[in-house]
Amino acid sequence: MTVAATTQSVVTASALQKRYGSIVALDSLDIEIPRTSVGLLGPNGAGKSTLIKLLLGLIRPSGGSASIFGLDATRDALRVRERVGYMPESDCLPGDVTAADFVGHMAQMSGLPPREARLRAAETLYLCGVDEERYRLMREFSTGMKQRVKLAQAIVHDPELVLLDEPTNGMDPQGREDMLHLIQRIHHTAGIAVLLSSHLLPDVERVCEYVVMLDHGRLVQHGAVASLVQGSSDIDVQIDGDAEVFSSRLAAAGMNIHRNGPDLVVQASDDVAFDIIRDTAVDLGVALRKLQPSSRSLEDVYVQQLRLSESQSRENGVDAG
Repeated sequence: MTVAATTQSVVTASALQKRYGSIVALDSLDIEIPRTSVGLLGPNGAGKSTLIKLLLGLIRPSGGSASIFGLDATRDALRVRERVGYMPESDCLPGDVTAADFVGHMAQMSGLPPREARLRAAETLYLCGVDEERYRLMREFSTGMKQRVKLAQAIVHDPELVLLDEPTNGMDPQGREDMLHLIQRIHHTAGIAVLLSSHLLPDVERVCEYVVMLDHGRLVQHGAVASLVQGSSDIDVQIDGDAEVFSSRLAAAGMNIHRNGPDLVVQASDDVAFDIIRDTAVDLGVALRKLQPSSRSLEDVYVQQLRLSESQSRENGVDAG
């Protein structure tokens, strides 16, 4: 399945595949990821972490290719990392080092001279909500503070793209809210493209403008979040009157209807459906209390696509475990 980006692409994959023996972690992925805030969604084992490792050049593909900003992720891995930041999910911070020293070191590793690295580290830690605490040893930090430090080291060198792997993992509600706000600021104020890997749908819906869904290493859905959640062609209808009679009249006019609580949900192929509903209400002398296109959440889209993927996997004999 091929994705056409809606804006300039920062990530491109062509027939990208990764196998571990008989296990296919990523299955011939063809995709272009636009330069925006992108959510990478999927259950455990979907291929999210594998894709990130391939993009960073940490592992080699079994087939196909991937590029970031036109640079091959395998052949040009060092040049890619100059332009990309990475916030890992794992707790990988050295406990006997202060946040200031650690982020300053990471800035130097990215090519900044020592003095500039120290200044940049202080600015970035302050941005991420680590101010006076930056002089404490990181073993004393809470989970939320460690997440902030990991974010700081990912952006200290002012990358063009930052890869965030479960950035709110282990955080309390307020810390999670603050982290999501930070990610929004990074994207909208600093202009850094974001690729956020998460299993938390509300986080993705809050922060991301585009979403890529994986399952069993395959691409199952993609697109702008606004388009996906408004993608239903159904119409929600409520009337003052006998809903059964109204439904029967619509059915006689060739409409497909089902109930969703107090709503009648009418399947529509074009705008003529609105005219039929309106004319039926006039003929029966009932008032329309609601007449609007159905909307759906990102969770609705996600669950629908995973069910479809599971069904296809069973048909193809793929183990979903």
